[in-house]
Amino acid sequence: MADSSFDIVSKVDHQEVANAVNQAAKEISQRYDFKNVGARVELSGETITMAANSEERCQAVLDVLQTKLVKRGVSLKHLEYSNDGEPRASGKEYRLEAALTSGISSENAKKIAKIIRDEGPKGVKPTIQGDELRVTSKSRDDLQEVQRLLKGKDLDVALQFTNYR
Repeated sequence: MADSSFDIVSKVDHQEVANAVNQAAKEISQRYDFKNVGARVELSGETITMAANSEERCQAVLDVLQTKLVKRGVSLKHLEYSNDGEPRASGKEYRLEAALTSGISSENAKKIAKIIRDEGPKGVKPTIQGDELRVTSKSRDDLQEVQRLLKGKDLDVALQFTNYR
């Protein structure tokens, strides 16, 4: 019997992010506590920009956005904030930017491969292929055990398991 395998990737669903940003913008425009504070959130390419006229309101915009992202199934680990997540003054308003990240860095890929080799079942082979990992084994049960192992770990990156054969 041939080897079974699956890929470990970290990809952002851009449509879900766009939907979450639109929902957050709609809620911000309708909520009373955001009236007359210039609060807004917008998506441009791979960057989400949040702005308001005070630092606290900018943090509140971020909170609304994070809630919408979680409800849509987008991991917050895909966001990389500027200024360590602290809004910065830009003229008369405070701005916070979050870049969308996807792909597994080589450092994280090595860390994940080491976890699989050290704690995973014997006979499971992780292979780093660019910004993703391929895990192969003779037994599908071993592959499922690796998936359970990685879901239980608190890693710096959001993982998806694809291409299961």
